[in-house]
Amino acid sequence: MNIREMMEKRATLVAEARKLLDLAEGEKWELTAEERAQYDKTFDEARALGDKIQREQELREEERRLAEAGRMDEPAKKESPEERKLQAFRRWIATGESGEYRALANDSDAAGGYLHAAEQFIARLIKGLDDQVFVRKYATILPVTGSDSLGAPALTADPADADWTSEVNPIGLDATMAFGRRSLQPELLSKGIKVSRKLLLTSAMPVENYVADRLAYKFAISQEKAYLTGDGDGKPLGIFVADPNGINTDRDVSTGNTDTAVTADGLIEAKFALKAQYRRSARWIFHRDAIRRICKLKDGEGQYLWKPGLIEGEPSTLLGLPVDESEYVPNTFTTALYVGALCNWSNYWIAELRGLELQRLIEKYADTNEIGFYGRMYADGAPVLAESFVRVKLG
Repeated sequence: MNIREMMEKRATLVAEARKLLDLAEGEKWELTAEERAQYDKTFDEARALGDKIQREQELREEERRLAEAGRMDEPAKKESPEERKLQAFRRWIATGESGEYRALANDSDAAGGYLHAAEQFIARLIKGLDDQVFVRKYATILPVTGSDSLGAPALTADPADADWTSEVNPIGLDATMAFGRRSLQPELLSKGIKVSRKLLLTSAMPVENYVADRLAYKFAISQEKAYLTGDGDGKPLGIFVADPNGINTDRDVSTGNTDTAVTADGLIEAKFALKAQYRRSARWIFHRDAIRRICKLKDGEGQYLWKPGLIEGEPSTLLGLPVDESEYVPNTFTTALYVGALCNWSNYWIAELRGLELQRLIEKYADTNEIGFYGRMYADGAPVLAESFVRVKLG
């Protein structure tokens, strides 16, 4: 019998006891021995049900409090090795205690005070880079291990088209195809940040997330700049650097542009300097200064070339192709300088050592009650197929 049923039965019994008393009072007589026995039995049964209902309600209330406190009789979940490592890594960031993390991560190499960061920390940092560096969203990212380098083939001479032949005729060989090669060797990228000691000790937010987010922001700035304008010397080779190992000057298009301005005709020339197979996935890249000027350009029918994205997350388009914006695209509008590009980024390769070293500095910023963190990661990048890129150049 549940509580509701017990309460209903108790109410019925109380009503029966009340009826006996009311009847006796109305008739002005005393209850007979039989009626009193009936009354006592009914009342006792009702009272017993009341006690039972109270005990059940008290028990349920206690169970509710235990459930809210998370102390029900359920077996505690066992932490996975990855979760234990993350907790130990979090304690190292907050307090500097590294022994447990080194043991769990098998990180016996102190590397000058550096630790190899937990996988979850690295994943968050890499996601931050992917979100902030637009090149990474479209480029080909290739993980390398240790000190390995990656040979990036560059097609310097294309073969002639295939021939239609009969089954009995020999297949013609073409010796015109040639490859160049640039070695992608992940180079050191490092950055230091400072965090309030109080924040580390009292923050409700997981402190490793804060450190990962700030390092990702700092690394993102350097990576985006290098992928666009890096000279390839100890850093990635950018698309706006004329280089036979990347994109040479034969991929520059200035036809139709003036000495100081990009024109509608010049942009059309640039678009169709890219073969159709590359153009389908190509994206423009400009500085905001160039975008401000391009937004005002119209075609021969008086229609703007620029079409703003009307849905959140949808890019604006120029001549039907999406546009990205970066502060690190050249933006000096002077004769023979680059002001933008049209890129099929799948042919920009990024070689990356998937790991991050982190060093915790205590004494260096003690006077400001801050803790320093130095992060080190390794990456390189370069365009590997020049014909899938076009640079917009002034006349």
